[in-house]
Amino acid sequence: MPATPTPHDTVNAAQSITRATIEAAASRIALHIIETPLIESPRLNDKLGIRLLVKAECLQHTGSFKLRGASNAVWSLDDKVTDVVAFSSGNHAQGVARAAASRGLQATIVMPKDSPAGKIEGTKAYGASVVLYDRYTESREEIGADIAAKTKAHLIKPYDDARVIAGQGTVGLEIAAQAAAKQAKIDAILCCCGGGGLIAGMSIAASDQIPGVKIWSAEPEFYDDTLRSLTSGEIQTADINQPSICDAIVTPQPGQLTFPINKQLLSGGAVITDRDALQAIATAFKHLKIVIEPGGAAALAAVLTGQYPQGASTVVAVASGGNIDKQMFQRALDEGPLF
Repeated sequence: MPATPTPHDTVNAAQSITRATIEAAASRIALHIIETPLIESPRLNDKLGIRLLVKAECLQHTGSFKLRGASNAVWSLDDKVTDVVAFSSGNHAQGVARAAASRGLQATIVMPKDSPAGKIEGTKAYGASVVLYDRYTESREEIGADIAAKTKAHLIKPYDDARVIAGQGTVGLEIAAQAAAKQAKIDAILCCCGGGGLIAGMSIAASDQIPGVKIWSAEPEFYDDTLRSLTSGEIQTADINQPSICDAIVTPQPGQLTFPINKQLLSGGAVITDRDALQAIATAFKHLKIVIEPGGAAALAAVLTGQYPQGASTVVAVASGGNIDKQMFQRALDEGPLF
């Protein structure tokens, strides 16, 4: 049976998130995260004919933005809570594991058996217990809810949680402040999109501070459920049996909490192939000197392949994660950069 909804995982809670909510989250998690840089390569800009700024969340503790939302959720808990549970392919897993450890809580993480080995190892390294499941035949939501019921652990969802969305929104606060410091007038922001927590929170913060900015989702082929949902106006699903190397953003459909936000604030989206992702990883390594995982490279891949709002001259791409196995990174280097 699914977990009983609580105030933080209702649509009303998510739609009540404001810039002030996100600023409060930023204060709450300040000691537990780092402000990641907004970087660029003049050489790459010359190749593209636009100014491209990359938000390097791959340099965040645990290697992805997920630590932000997980930390906001964990540090919002009542002092009586001793255990937390989460389900994730790896980045939310590590975020919750590290956040829980920072508060002295025990974490149990439900992860797909085919998660990258480095993500499973990283989650265990932060002290969490890992329960593996088959993503094609079993429901992580049901397994997580069952563990929560049996252990009285607090369930922290990867994106359908207002506390998580607000925590991810701190990325948007930083982008706006850092762009202003660079005297960069941002026309568009592209962000990867799985369940939609990062882009939802980021959009709330960025759209409040950067008037007129256009925000696009970036998704893997076969998993463009957010773009199709934006087009139809209703939540669409993806065929989870389709293969994709972008494991971090492979989800069956947009979140019930995140989609209403994204429906209001997003103006379009891009769809990238596995090859696009690999070439984006190689391009980032060559020009920006950062390491990105396939799902984390989706937004950059979109910009590199010309998929961004027409007429935009200054574009931000969020590089959301860098947890990549050496075999996948070698595939990317073998594929080679786009420029």
